[in-house]
Amino acid sequence: MRFHDGSEINFVKRVLIEDYTGTWCGNCPRVNHAIELARAQTDKIVTVGIHRSSSNPADASYDPYNFDSSELEGILNMSGYPKALLNRMTRWQPLEQNNITQVINLTQGENPKLGIAMDVSIVGSTLNLETKVKFSKDFSNIKLVVYVLENGLIYDQVNYTNFFTGPGTISNFLHDHVLRNCLTPLLGESIANSNTTVGQTFTKTFSVPVPANIENVNNIEFVAFVVDENNKTINVRKASPGDNQDFEEL
Repeated sequence: MRFHDGSEINFVKRVLIEDYTGTWCGNCPRVNHAIELARAQTDKIVTVGIHRSSSNPADASYDPYNFDSSELEGILNMSGYPKALLNRMTRWQPLEQNNITQVINLTQGENPKLGIAMDVSIVGSTLNLETKVKFSKDFSNIKLVVYVLENGLIYDQVNYTNFFTGPGTISNFLHDHVLRNCLTPLLGESIANSNTTVGQTFTKTFSVPVPANIENVNNIEFVAFVVDENNKTINVRKASPGDNQDFEEL
Protein backbone atom coordinates (compact mmCIF):
# COMPACT_ATOMS: atom_id res chain seq x y z
CA MET A 1 0.00 0.00 0.00
CA ARG A 2 1.27 3.49 -0.87
CA PHE A 3 0.43 6.13 1.69
CA HIS A 4 1.79 9.08 -0.34
CA ASP A 5 3.16 10.69 2.80
CA GLY A 6 6.74 9.72 2.00
CA SER A 7 6.67 6.42 3.88
CA GLU A 8 6.41 4.51 0.59
CA ILE A 9 9.90 5.66 -0.49
CA ASN A 10 12.87 3.32 -0.40
CA PHE A 11 16.48 4.41 -0.91
CA VAL A 12 19.61 2.81 -2.33
CA LYS A 13 21.37 1.05 0.52
CA ARG A 14 25.15 1.17 0.91
CA VAL A 15 27.63 -0.26 3.39
CA LEU A 16 30.40 1.77 5.01
CA ILE A 17 33.81 0.12 5.39
CA GLU A 18 36.16 1.89 7.78
CA ASP A 19 39.58 0.34 7.24
CA TYR A 20 41.90 0.96 10.20
CA THR A 21 45.29 0.78 8.58
CA GLY A 22 48.83 2.13 8.44
CA THR A 23 51.69 2.35 5.95
CA TRP A 24 53.79 0.54 8.57
CA CYS A 25 51.28 -2.32 8.98
CA GLY A 26 52.46 -5.35 7.04
CA ASN A 27 49.18 -7.24 7.28
CA CYS A 28 47.03 -4.28 6.24
CA PRO A 29 47.30 -4.90 2.47
CA ARG A 30 45.14 -7.96 3.16
CA VAL A 31 42.16 -5.66 3.76
CA ASN A 32 42.95 -3.64 0.62
CA HIS A 33 42.81 -6.85 -1.36
CA ALA A 34 39.52 -7.88 0.26
CA ILE A 35 37.99 -4.50 -0.57
CA GLU A 36 38.98 -4.99 -4.22
CA LEU A 37 37.24 -8.38 -4.19
CA ALA A 38 34.11 -6.88 -2.64
CA ARG A 39 34.05 -4.03 -5.16
CA ALA A 40 34.12 -6.59 -7.95
CA GLN A 41 30.76 -7.87 -6.67
CA THR A 42 28.96 -4.65 -5.73
CA ASP A 43 29.12 -0.90 -6.23
CA LYS A 44 27.24 -0.34 -2.97
CA ILE A 45 30.42 0.09 -0.90
CA VAL A 46 31.84 3.32 0.54
CA THR A 47 35.39 2.95 1.85
CA VAL A 48 37.31 5.09 4.32
CA GLY A 49 40.97 4.46 5.15
CA ILE A 50 41.71 5.53 8.73
CA HIS A 51 45.49 5.64 9.13
CA ARG A 52 46.67 5.39 12.70
CA SER A 53 50.25 5.53 13.95
CA SER A 54 52.86 7.79 15.37
CA SER A 55 53.10 11.19 13.70
CA ASN A 56 56.82 11.32 14.48
CA PRO A 57 58.97 10.41 11.43
CA ALA A 58 61.60 9.00 13.79
CA ASP A 59 59.23 6.28 15.02
CA ALA A 60 58.97 2.87 13.34
CA SER A 61 55.19 3.20 13.13
CA TYR A 62 55.28 6.59 11.42
CA ASP A 63 52.50 7.19 8.90
CA PRO A 64 52.25 10.54 7.07
CA TYR A 65 48.46 10.16 6.94
CA ASN A 66 47.98 9.62 10.67
CA PHE A 67 44.49 10.58 11.88
CA ASP A 68 43.62 10.64 15.57
CA SER A 69 40.77 8.13 15.71
CA SER A 70 41.24 7.29 19.39
CA GLU A 71 37.75 8.55 20.33
CA LEU A 72 36.19 6.32 17.69
CA GLU A 73 38.34 3.31 18.47
CA GLY A 74 37.48 3.75 22.13
CA ILE A 75 33.90 2.60 21.49
CA LEU A 76 35.00 -0.48 19.54
CA ASN A 77 36.89 -2.32 22.29
CA MET A 78 38.99 -3.90 19.57
CA SER A 79 42.79 -3.87 19.63
CA GLY A 80 45.31 -4.52 16.88
CA TYR A 81 45.65 -3.83 13.19
CA PRO A 82 44.42 -4.46 10.63
CA LYS A 83 40.75 -4.24 11.41
CA ALA A 84 37.92 -3.29 9.11
CA LEU A 85 34.57 -2.20 10.53
CA LEU A 86 31.34 -2.54 8.57
CA ASN A 87 28.75 0.16 9.20
CA ARG A 88 31.08 1.42 11.92
CA MET A 89 30.36 -1.18 14.62
CA THR A 90 30.58 -4.67 13.06
CA ARG A 91 33.98 -6.23 12.45
CA TRP A 92 34.61 -7.63 9.00
CA GLN A 93 35.72 -11.04 10.09
CA PRO A 94 39.33 -11.97 9.27
CA LEU A 95 40.48 -13.25 6.99
CA GLU A 96 38.44 -10.63 5.17
CA GLN A 97 39.06 -11.98 1.68
CA ASN A 98 37.27 -15.17 2.73
CA ASN A 99 34.24 -13.29 4.05
CA ILE A 100 33.11 -11.14 1.15
CA THR A 101 29.50 -12.26 1.62
CA GLN A 102 29.47 -10.50 5.00
CA VAL A 103 29.82 -7.22 3.13
CA ILE A 104 27.41 -8.10 0.34
CA ASN A 105 24.71 -9.12 2.80
CA LEU A 106 24.78 -5.67 4.40
CA THR A 107 23.88 -4.05 1.08
CA GLN A 108 20.70 -6.12 1.00
CA GLY A 109 17.82 -6.86 3.32
CA GLU A 110 15.66 -4.27 5.08
CA ASN A 111 15.65 -0.85 3.46
CA PRO A 112 17.28 1.94 5.51
CA LYS A 113 14.34 4.33 4.83
CA LEU A 114 16.85 7.17 4.92
CA GLY A 115 18.58 8.74 1.92
CA ILE A 116 21.54 11.11 1.64
CA ALA A 117 22.40 13.64 -1.07
CA MET A 118 25.25 16.15 -1.28
CA ASP A 119 25.99 19.31 -3.25
CA VAL A 120 29.72 20.02 -3.30
CA SER A 121 31.93 22.81 -4.60
CA ILE A 122 35.39 24.17 -3.96
CA VAL A 123 35.73 27.93 -4.43
CA GLY A 124 39.29 29.11 -4.03
CA SER A 125 40.45 27.65 -0.74
CA THR A 126 36.94 27.05 0.63
CA LEU A 127 34.99 23.80 0.71
CA ASN A 128 31.25 24.23 0.34
CA LEU A 129 29.11 21.24 1.18
CA GLU A 130 25.37 20.92 1.59
CA THR A 131 24.36 17.57 3.04
CA LYS A 132 20.70 16.57 2.91
CA VAL A 133 19.07 13.62 4.67
CA LYS A 134 15.56 12.52 3.68
CA PHE A 135 13.41 10.29 5.86
CA SER A 136 10.70 7.83 4.85
CA LYS A 137 10.05 6.69 8.41
CA ASP A 138 10.40 8.29 11.82
CA PHE A 139 13.85 8.25 13.40
CA SER A 140 15.13 9.36 16.79
CA ASN A 141 18.51 9.91 18.43
CA ILE A 142 20.50 9.81 15.22
CA LYS A 143 23.70 11.65 14.27
CA LEU A 144 25.36 12.89 11.09
CA VAL A 145 29.03 12.26 10.33
CA VAL A 146 30.84 13.99 7.44
CA TYR A 147 34.36 13.03 6.38
CA VAL A 148 36.81 14.72 4.04
CA LEU A 149 38.93 12.12 2.24
CA GLU A 150 41.80 12.29 -0.21
CA ASN A 151 42.59 9.94 -3.07
CA GLY A 152 45.81 9.43 -4.99
CA LEU A 153 48.25 9.54 -2.09
CA ILE A 154 51.54 7.78 -2.84
CA TYR A 155 53.68 6.33 -0.06
CA ASP A 156 55.59 3.11 0.54
CA GLN A 157 53.59 0.33 2.20
CA VAL A 158 55.02 -2.46 4.32
CA ASN A 159 53.61 -5.81 3.18
CA TYR A 160 53.79 -9.18 4.93
CA THR A 161 51.14 -10.74 2.68
CA ASN A 162 51.29 -12.47 -0.69
CA PHE A 163 48.96 -9.88 -2.20
CA PHE A 164 50.03 -7.13 -4.57
CA THR A 165 53.81 -7.48 -5.05
CA GLY A 166 54.18 -10.00 -2.24
CA PRO A 167 56.15 -9.72 1.01
CA GLY A 168 58.42 -6.73 1.39
CA THR A 169 57.94 -2.99 1.09
CA ILE A 170 55.69 -1.94 -1.78
CA SER A 171 57.22 1.18 -3.28
CA ASN A 172 54.92 4.06 -4.21
CA PHE A 173 51.78 2.28 -3.05
CA LEU A 174 48.52 4.05 -3.95
CA HIS A 175 46.48 5.04 -0.91
CA ASP A 176 42.91 6.07 -1.77
CA HIS A 177 39.93 7.19 0.34
CA VAL A 178 42.25 8.37 3.13
CA LEU A 179 40.54 10.18 6.00
CA ARG A 180 42.00 13.69 6.29
CA ASN A 181 39.41 15.64 8.26
CA CYS A 182 36.03 15.28 9.95
CA LEU A 183 33.62 18.21 9.58
CA THR A 184 31.40 16.98 12.41
CA PRO A 185 32.35 15.47 15.74
CA LEU A 186 33.96 12.09 15.03
CA LEU A 187 31.09 10.25 16.72
CA GLY A 188 28.54 12.41 14.93
CA GLU A 189 26.52 15.60 15.27
CA SER A 190 23.04 15.09 16.69
CA ILE A 191 20.01 15.72 14.49
CA ALA A 192 17.01 16.88 16.48
CA ASN A 193 14.16 14.37 16.62
CA SER A 194 11.83 17.10 15.37
CA ASN A 195 13.75 17.04 12.05
CA THR A 196 13.72 13.27 11.49
CA THR A 197 10.09 12.31 10.90
CA VAL A 198 8.67 10.73 7.78
CA GLY A 199 8.59 13.06 4.77
CA GLN A 200 11.10 15.54 6.18
CA THR A 201 14.47 16.51 4.74
CA PHE A 202 17.21 17.69 7.09
CA THR A 203 19.90 19.98 5.65
CA LYS A 204 23.33 20.75 7.08
CA THR A 205 25.63 23.22 5.31
CA PHE A 206 29.38 23.50 5.72
CA SER A 207 31.67 26.22 4.40
CA VAL A 208 35.20 25.61 5.65
CA PRO A 209 38.80 26.11 4.52
CA VAL A 210 40.42 23.26 2.61
CA PRO A 211 42.20 21.23 5.31
CA ALA A 212 45.89 22.10 5.49
CA ASN A 213 46.95 18.46 5.15
CA ILE A 214 45.29 18.02 1.73
CA GLU A 215 47.99 17.49 -0.90
CA ASN A 216 45.81 17.88 -4.01
CA VAL A 217 42.37 19.54 -3.88
CA ASN A 218 41.43 17.75 -7.10
CA ASN A 219 41.54 14.44 -5.21
CA ILE A 220 39.16 15.41 -2.41
CA GLU A 221 36.19 13.16 -1.69
CA PHE A 222 33.38 13.54 0.82
CA VAL A 223 31.58 10.82 2.75
CA ALA A 224 28.40 11.50 4.71
CA PHE A 225 26.60 8.94 6.83
CA VAL A 226 24.02 8.74 9.57
CA VAL A 227 24.42 6.60 12.68
CA ASP A 228 21.84 5.43 15.18
CA GLU A 229 22.00 5.72 18.98
CA ASN A 230 24.26 2.64 19.06
CA ASN A 231 26.73 4.24 16.59
CA LYS A 232 25.70 1.85 13.82
CA THR A 233 25.59 3.33 10.33
CA ILE A 234 22.09 3.48 8.84
CA ASN A 235 23.11 4.65 5.37
CA VAL A 236 26.11 6.28 3.69
CA ARG A 237 27.01 8.11 0.50
CA LYS A 238 30.11 9.65 -1.08
CA ALA A 239 30.51 12.70 -3.32
CA SER A 240 33.18 14.59 -5.23
CA PRO A 241 33.60 18.31 -5.87
CA GLY A 242 31.11 19.47 -8.49
CA ASP A 243 28.51 16.86 -7.58
CA ASN A 244 24.90 18.03 -7.24
CA GLN A 245 23.20 14.88 -6.08
CA ASP A 246 19.59 13.84 -6.05
CA PHE A 247 18.28 11.33 -3.54
CA GLU A 248 18.61 7.80 -4.88
CA GLU A 249 15.06 6.59 -4.54
CA LEU A 250 14.11 3.08 -5.65
